[in-house]
Amino acid sequence: MDASTPRRPVGIAIAVVAAAAVALALLLSGCGTGGPAPTAPPPSPPPTAAPTDRTTGPAVSPLTGLPGRTGPVLAVKIDNVRAARPHTGLGAADVVYVEQVEAGLTRFLAVYASQQPPRVGPVRSARESDVELLRQFGRPALAYSGVRSALKGFLQDAPLYAVPPERAPAAYVRDPGRPAPHNLYLSPERALAAAPDAQEVRDIGFRFGAAPSGGRPVSEHTVRYPAARYTFTWSASGEHWRVALDGTPARTTDAGPVTPSTVVVQYVTVRPSAYEDRGGSVTPYTETVGSGAALVLRDGRAYDARWSRPAADGGTSYTTPSGEPLAFAPGQVWVVLVAR
Repeated sequence: MDASTPRRPVGIAIAVVAAAAVALALLLSGCGTGGPAPTAPPPSPPPTAAPTDRTTGPAVSPLTGLPGRTGPVLAVKIDNVRAARPHTGLGAADVVYVEQVEAGLTRFLAVYASQQPPRVGPVRSARESDVELLRQFGRPALAYSGVRSALKGFLQDAPLYAVPPERAPAAYVRDPGRPAPHNLYLSPERALAAAPDAQEVRDIGFRFGAAPSGGRPVSEHTVRYPAARYTFTWSASGEHWRVALDGTPARTTDAGPVTPSTVVVQYVTVRPSAYEDRGGSVTPYTETVGSGAALVLRDGRAYDARWSRPAADGGTSYTTPSGEPLAFAPGQVWVVLVAR
C-alpha cells in the first residue's frame, strides 16, 4: 500500500465484522429481533359435517306404516275364483283391494312397493275402474293379462305404465301344473324393468298409529258379494286378521295364511260400465272418488268411519264420525270395496 491510499480505522472494521457475525447467527437460529423462534401452526381439525335432516334408519312405507323399502309402485290384477287358489305372493302386497267383477265374483288389485316377491299370481284381466282407483298412486305400473278390445286403447292412454304379457313377455310364465287360464304368473322384478319410470310410492291418505278410542269388540266380520264371501277373523295371538274366502281359509303357496293388520270395508257405488265380457255380462264399475261410510277393523275392534276422496288424483282419507283421522294398525291393509 502506498502513502496515497487512505487507511480505514481498525475499530470500525472490527465493529462491522462483529455486527455481521451477530446478524448471521440470528439468521441461522431463526430468531427475529430477539423474540422466541416461531413454530409451525398446529394442523387444522377436520371439517365437521353440517347437520342435515336426513334420517339414518330405513324409510317408513306410507302404505303399511312399517320400515322398509319404498320403491316404485306395481299393481297386479289377481284372479280369485276357486280354481285360482291358493294364490302366490299375495302376502307380500302392501295393499290388497277387493273389487266386484262380472257375475258377482271378485278379483284382487294387489299393490306392491315395500317388497318384490319372486312370483305373483295368477294374473288376470284389468277393468275400467282400476284406472280410477290407481290414479291416487300417481303413475304406477299395472300388470294384467288381457282386456276387452274396446278397453285396450283406454288402458294404453291411462296415466299408468301398462305391462301386459305382450309388452313384457319375459315377466310372465305359465305354470303347467295348474289349469288355464288360472296359471299365469308374474315376476315383479321383470315387470318393473319393463316400466322403469313407474312412480315411487307416495302418501295416498293412510294414517298409522295407536288405536283410536271407542269402537266395539269384534272377533269376526263377513262381507258378502252376489257370488263371493269374505270372512275376517281376529287372531289375538298373532295380532292380525285371518281371511277366509267362500268359507275356506285363505293361504298362499309361498307364505302360508293371509294375515292383514287392518281391514277397511268401504261402501261405494257399484254401477254398470259401458263394457261387457266375452259372455255378454256387463262389467261393474266401482266408483272410488267421492265419499261414504266405511268400517275399519283393527286390533279386534270395529270402528265406524267415513271415507273421502274428492278428486281422482288425490288420496283417500278415513276419519271417525267426528272427523278425526282414523289410524290403521301398521302392516298389510285390505280395502274391501263393496256396494252400499
